[in-house]
Amino acid sequence: MAKTASNLDSGLAAELDLKVAEICRSVEVTDGIAPLIEAIQAVLPDLSVRHAMTRSGWHRLGGVVDLDGNRIAHNITEWAEAESEGDIDELMFKLSDVQYFATRLNGQTHYLVAQTGPRARDYIQIEIEQLQEVLDRCISDPDWFPDSIADFVDPVDFPRLEPEPVGSPRLLFRRLVRVSDLMDSQDAGSHLMRFLDEWDRSSAAESEGFCRHWVLSIREYQDRDGDGHLTAKPVPVVANPLPVLSDSQVARGSGLANQIHGFDREAGYPFAWYFHMLTNRKVSHKLAEAVHADLMGAYDYLPARDLKVLRDWYQDPYGL
Repeated sequence: MAKTASNLDSGLAAELDLKVAEICRSVEVTDGIAPLIEAIQAVLPDLSVRHAMTRSGWHRLGGVVDLDGNRIAHNITEWAEAESEGDIDELMFKLSDVQYFATRLNGQTHYLVAQTGPRARDYIQIEIEQLQEVLDRCISDPDWFPDSIADFVDPVDFPRLEPEPVGSPRLLFRRLVRVSDLMDSQDAGSHLMRFLDEWDRSSAAESEGFCRHWVLSIREYQDRDGDGHLTAKPVPVVANPLPVLSDSQVARGSGLANQIHGFDREAGYPFAWYFHMLTNRKVSHKLAEAVHADLMGAYDYLPARDLKVLRDWYQDPYGL
């Protein structure tokens, strides 16, 4: 049997992570995403790797540079804690005679996917960050005195600089997730498992595949015991904004049938309105209630398998 990402043991999986991380270090950002996909495809020859989507508009804290752009620290939090020794007064005194700048990392996340089987959960998701370090703010001001190290590191209200680049953009491997393994772990929430199961039970499963239309937004957190866990939420892959179906826009009868089928056409697969209703507040839950009421009456505009899913939701509603 070929060793794909869905059946690798832990040692080979770790080796794959290292290979993808090395690819991220070697590929030039300026060459675009195609060489990145091509290089990852080479280490997963039994699968078809493709770009699902890119999410941008986020940033994280960066480091510290001086007036000439020389590096003072890569991590502003660690640097501030070390320099202050826990005393914000001491830190501000040290900075009174220097002109340093805090930076931030402007980011994009590229989501690559590869389907490994027929079920919604049967795919791998590779997340790669594209980072650009830019100037964020002066690190101190005579009229500003932070209350704590946390306030110093990430002030809520502080004048920002023009985001002038500090160094070249780079790619950073974030994670490779075998979604089927995630669903079998303790991190898989019951609602997410139900979401994927309903995809398999519905007419949406007749489309090109779940990972053609959705990725998982994965976050890490620590519980009270300090153990690391993941949370995951489905995020739709859409090229253009989909229709808004708020409470006031929910029709009935043939008008409602046209609404949901029109939504499905825009999304590119059947029963799309239902899955977007579960994840997007712009698609009202009253939509499902109205469809259910129609189908319990004189109308018949959903396949039987979709009606079964809808009935289950009506009896036990949920959302993500």
